[in-house]
Amino acid sequence: MSFNASEPTGAAGLGADQAAIVAMGAHPLPVVTSVLIRDTAEVFEHHALDDEVVSEQARSVLEDMPTSAWKVGFLGNAETVAAVAEILSDYPDLPLVTYVPATTWLDDEQQQSYQDALRELVLPQTAVLVGNHAVLTEFLLPDWDADRPASPRELAVAAHKLGAAHTLVTGINLPNQHVDNVLAGPQGPITGEKFERFEASFIGAGDTLSAALAALLASGVELHEAVGEALTFLDQALDAGFQGGMGHVIPDRFFWALPAPEDGEVDADLPGTPTDDTPPPPRRMH
Repeated sequence: MSFNASEPTGAAGLGADQAAIVAMGAHPLPVVTSVLIRDTAEVFEHHALDDEVVSEQARSVLEDMPTSAWKVGFLGNAETVAAVAEILSDYPDLPLVTYVPATTWLDDEQQQSYQDALRELVLPQTAVLVGNHAVLTEFLLPDWDADRPASPRELAVAAHKLGAAHTLVTGINLPNQHVDNVLAGPQGPITGEKFERFEASFIGAGDTLSAALAALLASGVELHEAVGEALTFLDQALDAGFQGGMGHVIPDRFFWALPAPEDGEVDADLPGTPTDDTPPPPRRMH
């Protein structure tokens, strides 16, 4: 079950969650927490749903269908954070993946109350906290003033103090046009993947990664293996990304479904088309 915002581009929020979960071979249970008015470049308005409406969506489905994992994205406001946390607490044995996006559409007061509620109510139930390095630093270590960036272990220690078991830090800048993505616990890094940095700016990457990870954990994949597979899936989806509008590039979560070139020909203009040196990526089914 995914708790996230609905937005009309289909590139982020629940649209990204549903596509990534289906691509992992699972069935999504999407619960709308808020509505973002946006295009592929920016968010113009935000409308949070009433927390009772969010609860009723989730409860009605949970009374009818089983769920094997949770994905929490943007929940709208502090009241909805509390409502969702109450639902999560009724199913303590299910893995929870919490993704923290950059909530630039909230004013300072809204952002503070929202993040405080998330730290207090959702992080204690979180198996894996996911976020970009810069966003997680601001969320977990707001007073960080060292000359160097916070390490994945330092972020994981801060998250663990708030109750999160593990932290998946993405977008760590490395030399030679690469970025690192590290799963860490309070004792240090556990696993991760390094990828070549893309020149493009993407929309929905974090939702794609966190939803894919939640689906893999729901299927019973061990954490370290699920993280590696989810990161590889994201890298391939970004590599096959397409310019759907005038803003950011949209990851193609169904890159594996692209038709093979006829007669062995390769069309270099098709995103995600394999070359002689790059075999077509496999789809993992659960």
